Amino acid sequence: MRIRVLASGSKGNCTCIDDGSSALLVDCGLSVKEALLRLRAAGGDPDLIRAILVTHEHADHLGGVAPMARRLGVPVYGTGGTLLDLAGAETGRRPVRLVRTDPGTRRDVEGFSVEAFATSHDAREPCGFTLTAGGIRFTCCTDTGVLSDPIIRRLRVSDAILLESNHCPEMLRTGPYPEVLKRRIRSPRGHLSNRAAAACLRALGCDAGTVILGHLSEINNTPEKALASAKEGLGLYCGSVRVVVGKQHQLSDAVEI
Repeated sequence: MRIRVLASGSKGNCTCIDDGSSALLVDCGLSVKEALLRLRAAGGDPDLIRAILVTHEHADHLGGVAPMARRLGVPVYGTGGTLLDLAGAETGRRPVRLVRTDPGTRRDVEGFSVEAFATSHDAREPCGFTLTAGGIRFTCCTDTGVLSDPIIRRLRVSDAILLESNHCPEMLRTGPYPEVLKRRIRSPRGHLSNRAAAACLRALGCDAGTVILGHLSEINNTPEKALASAKEGLGLYCGSVRVVVGKQHQLSDAVEI
């Protein structure tokens, strides 16, 4: 399994997962042109993409989904709440096939076993996804203010995870955002801090496998701070767990599991 983070952050999110014969996108908050440009630059093949999975309806995750689905002729999977936005905005000449997938329901999607799970975010019905192919399990968990015990258990049995590490609490506290936005980010329906991500990795220990830190704030975080915090959380297991940072404006190295 290869995981290519094409973009991760508040200006657009898009991750491609392929098993060599087919591929799925998780979110597409980029334009079609930019997403395909980045995918090809990362060594991916757009012709392998069979479906798009959407975590929630915010523009940085959903913005390019319908145009990309039309361009590739593939279905879009999401929760009922997420798909309401797509269905309401569906004005294209070629309708997009929308497939509802409820948390806890497993679906076979072109060689992948896909399971959605509930997250905690200020969206209509947000979720993360676990994808399994060839015995390898990858879990995408971003845009959540808290990590429930079921999510921790899911991450523990995953070979690779995309885990939110959105902000440094001190940078957020002293930064330029208005207080109402700071409260939103810190809330149980906001975003995970570096500290929260580190606590998660401390709980996972050597079970963490491969970790991609994602959805870093450009204003309230730095890759160096997120990485240092994650390694501190891993402690003695730091040397045995691969940790990389998913980038917003540059291609991240493809992760092969």
